[in-house]
Amino acid sequence: MTGPELTVGREVIAELVRLAALEVPGIVRVGRGGPPVRRLFAGPPVRVRIRDERVLVRLWVVARPGQQLAPLAGHVRTTVAATVERLLGLELGSVTVLVDGVGA
Repeated sequence: MTGPELTVGREVIAELVRLAALEVPGIVRVGRGGPPVRRLFAGPPVRVRIRDERVLVRLWVVARPGQQLAPLAGHVRTTVAATVERLLGLELGSVTVLVDGVGA
């Protein structure tokens, strides 16, 4: 006998990824940097793909001024990975964090 099955939509995964990234100190927002027009046409700041039952995440963030960007991106990656694996119970394929701007 098997247990109940849970299906999680990509939109739910994307929202949890966004919320997890915002918990990291040093992140101003999940989104693109630059002028608002660029943000309008750049597409969503969180992209989720599912391949071979693994979740692939790509997200863009804007950092606070004065942050060391490489450790910050690593912290975001770790936090997002923990969210996907622990809270959702899904297998993670990759997390790509792109720091697309620095500002308030």
